[in-house]
Amino acid sequence: MSKEYLLASLGLSRATISRKEKDATVLSKDESERVLGVETLIGMVQTMVEQSGDPSGFDAARWVSNWLSKPLPALAGATPASYMDTFEGQKLVAELLAMSQSGAYA
Repeated sequence: MSKEYLLASLGLSRATISRKEKDATVLSKDESERVLGVETLIGMVQTMVEQSGDPSGFDAARWVSNWLSKPLPALAGATPASYMDTFEGQKLVAELLAMSQSGAYA
């Protein structure tokens, strides 16, 4: 996933991130939570794969990146990435992942 696509899906502007990097300032609490939400999804997927079998060669970050950009019927054809800009949206996306592990949603 490109940095621009990731930032857009998280509702963060490239200019804001660049300015914060330049000024060595931290993200706001809300911005940090959105970024950490992606890390949480990656951790969830890695755990799911480890519980299901051999994780050798599996790249959870790459898988999540691809999955976030694909339209899902459970989201009325929207991409999971389009829900990543809010806490509630990230919670919904995490629930979809959890349901896919249990087979409740295919």
